[in-house]
Amino acid sequence: MTALSSGTITLRAPRARDRERVGEIVRAAGVFRPDEIAVALEVFDGAVQSPGVDYHAIGAFEEDRLLGFACFGPTPCTLATWDLYWIAIDPDAHRRGIGRLLMTASEGAIAAHGGRLVVVETASRDDYGPTRTFYEAIGYARAADIPEYYAPGDGLIVYVKTLAPPTGESLHHG
Repeated sequence: MTALSSGTITLRAPRARDRERVGEIVRAAGVFRPDEIAVALEVFDGAVQSPGVDYHAIGAFEEDRLLGFACFGPTPCTLATWDLYWIAIDPDAHRRGIGRLLMTASEGAIAAHGGRLVVVETASRDDYGPTRTFYEAIGYARAADIPEYYAPGDGLIVYVKTLAPPTGESLHHG
């Protein structure tokens, strides 16, 4: 991935040295359990150690400071469906358009790899209300609700967005 700049924000692939900062950002969000934080770091590690094998990652940087990141990858056993596994922005950098930049770049990367559908899973808890509003504002449609999925009182909400149709040769077979 090449670097893309928007104002003072540069989007580029994160590096292994950004791992500690990823942990700080995910913890600062204040909504993730310790086991979820461990999974975020595991996905991040996969994205930087073997980029494009199972996971892809994009980081949003101001100078050399990571402000947010997105991790995504092709969904196994599908034809060109991709999952957004993580997107997290430092709370001190909220409301600066960084989430939109990361999502636009992620969708562009997914489409460039032949992806046709992006699936996002999020929680139904009240503290995830701004997250759900964000996905809806950028064109994601609510596709499913599974009550009590994550825990009692914490359901799963699935959002989807269709991208430009891929060519037959670029379909991902998971």
